[in-house]
Amino acid sequence: MQTGIDRSSPLPFYHQLKQILLAEIEGHALEAGTRLPGDHELCQRYEVSRTVVRQALAELESEGVIERIKGRGTFVSPPKTAEGLVQSLTGLYEDVAARGSELRSEVRRLERVPADAQVAAELALAPGRPVILIERLRFVDGEPWVFTVTRVPAALAPGLLDEDLTRQSLYALLEGKYGVRLTRGHRSVEATTAGSALAHSLGITEGAAVLALRSTSFGPDGRPVESFVAYHRGDRSRFEVDLVRSPKAATPALMVVTPQGGGVADVAPGN
Repeated sequence: MQTGIDRSSPLPFYHQLKQILLAEIEGHALEAGTRLPGDHELCQRYEVSRTVVRQALAELESEGVIERIKGRGTFVSPPKTAEGLVQSLTGLYEDVAARGSELRSEVRRLERVPADAQVAAELALAPGRPVILIERLRFVDGEPWVFTVTRVPAALAPGLLDEDLTRQSLYALLEGKYGVRLTRGHRSVEATTAGSALAHSLGITEGAAVLALRSTSFGPDGRPVESFVAYHRGDRSRFEVDLVRSPKAATPALMVVTPQGGGVADVAPGN
C-alpha cells in the first residue's frame, strides 16, 4: 500500500493522496465516523500544497467516501446500503431482512382519513373516499433510516387500524391476512432536501440530501391497492438496478420530468 507521495510518478499528487486516504479507509485504518486530519496537517504529513489536499478531499466527498461538516471537520462516511426497491416489488421489510439487518418501525400515524384529490387519483378512488394513512419512522439496526407515508384504500383492509406494524411487513400482512395481491408497481426516485421536521426525525441536518421514493402498487385486476412516498437518508442509502440489453428489442426513451411545469421530455439513452 502506498504510504507517501511518489514524486517521480506521472500521476498527479492529488490523485495519489486520494488513493492513499482511500486505501486507509478501505483497510479500516480509518473507521466510519473517524475524523480525518485537518488540511494543514495533511499538507505537512505528505508535503503537498493545500490545493492538492483540497482536490483529493473534494473527489472523496463527491464519491460519498467522506463528509465535510462545517465547523467540525472531515469525517469518514458510513457505508451506504444498497437497496433494490426500484427494480422489484418488495417492501423495505423484505429488502432489509434479505441482507441480514433488523428493521423496526415507529408508527407516527395510523388512521382512517378521506382521500384528497391527489391521493384519490393515485389510488383510482373518488375524492373523499376513506383510506388508511400510515406514517412510520423506520430504523435499520437501530438507526433512523427512512420516513414513509403510506395509503391503502380502507375497503381493502378494514382491520388494518388494529394491526401492530412495529416489526411486521405491510405487504406480507396485506397479502396473507387480507388477500390483497400485489402484482406490479410503478416507482420513481428523485433527489430532494430535508425540511426541519423530516431532518429532526431522520437525525440529519436541515437541508441535507434525501432520496424520495414514490410508489404505486397494483393488483391482478390493474387497480391500485397501495401508494407510498418514502424519504431515505441520502447519506445511508443508494438504489441499484440491474439492466439487461436485448439487441432485438427497441430501446425505450429515457423520460425526464423537468420542474416548474416544464413538462416531460423523451431523451435518447446514452451509449
